[in-house]
Amino acid sequence: MSETPKINAKPHIALLIILSGLNPVALNIFLPSMPNLTENLNTTYAISQLTLTLYLAALAITQLILGPLSDKYGRRPILLVGVAIYAISSLACGFALSIEQLIIGRILQAAGSCAGVVVTRAIVRDLYDRDKAASLIGYMTMVMALMPLVAPVIGGYIDQWASWRTSFYLISFIGLLAFIASYKSLHETNKAPVTDIDFKNIFGKYGALMGEKQYLGYVFGMAFGAGVFYCFIAGAPFLTTKMLGLSPSEYGFYFMIVSCGYIFGSFLSGRLSVKLGNYKLINLSSIILTIGIILLLTAYSNGISHPVYIFIPMMVVACSNGLAIPSAIAGALSIRPDIAGTAAGLAGFMQVFVGAIATFMVGYFHDGTAAPMVFGMSISAILSVLFFKFWVNKIAK
Repeated sequence: MSETPKINAKPHIALLIILSGLNPVALNIFLPSMPNLTENLNTTYAISQLTLTLYLAALAITQLILGPLSDKYGRRPILLVGVAIYAISSLACGFALSIEQLIIGRILQAAGSCAGVVVTRAIVRDLYDRDKAASLIGYMTMVMALMPLVAPVIGGYIDQWASWRTSFYLISFIGLLAFIASYKSLHETNKAPVTDIDFKNIFGKYGALMGEKQYLGYVFGMAFGAGVFYCFIAGAPFLTTKMLGLSPSEYGFYFMIVSCGYIFGSFLSGRLSVKLGNYKLINLSSIILTIGIILLLTAYSNGISHPVYIFIPMMVVACSNGLAIPSAIAGALSIRPDIAGTAAGLAGFMQVFVGAIATFMVGYFHDGTAAPMVFGMSISAILSVLFFKFWVNKIAK
């Protein structure tokens, strides 16, 4: 095995897609097994939910750290260390003898998978211009959207025929293969390391980005657009099961419609980013987002009597997210390409943070109706459109 790959060879897009998919696979594959692992580890369902909550918290925080580190020490070493941690911690999750051990393993798993989220985006921006980067990120996010569809199905069958532990063994094996492939074929793409980044001035770099209004326009436009989705997943399960009488399996079927919308939007982003350019694609996504919210508000005002009245509008919203997110990420990383890793980390953190606030607010104002979800989605959509309109396009002109 060679020490380093060919210096001029670009990493294959398939490898970057696999690396970016490590996180959604780990997040979703074991969800059908949660009842069994709760019983097996002799804990409560509320405590076992921490394997999700703390996973997301670790994912958000780690993005703030790995981005700057990849700017200083390079993409390759940070990515290799992250994938190694992912593979080892996934194996540890499979061998966990208590819920505490599983939670710790999940936190480390999130930290490792974060490298696949942040560093791959920075790699794409290192190698391609803004519009081409948006196109490739669109294909990457399309696969990331596919994982929540496929992973729970695979995990459910694994749990049925083996055990919940086997899902983690499979993830660990995938991580090992990703590490080997990265070691052999991923060269260093950061040709101008930022040597003055250290833990004392990391926040100075974040401060510099926060002072860039166009960067904030991209990030908050993307984050509040994703916030529409987080409001939906916070309120839709109660609405569909308690008010509309759907079973969990029926909810899963309808949710596939939403995922297909996101996948289609991501596919369009990959096809149209270079042809239309960054700003036109973001404008198009804002129009589609507005249409989706209008459909939702119309259904709400007339009384939501069937699941299609919320899932079809959400499919339209998801399509707009699939269009906007790749362009927003590529645009945000183009504001300060010298610290693209730092920019990717902060953007990822803000997206998860806004999503967490959105889900909290829907839960806090829960009153047994669809109102908190619908109005939360509407407010988040309005903020997304405003940030894109006045802090991205207006400045760009």
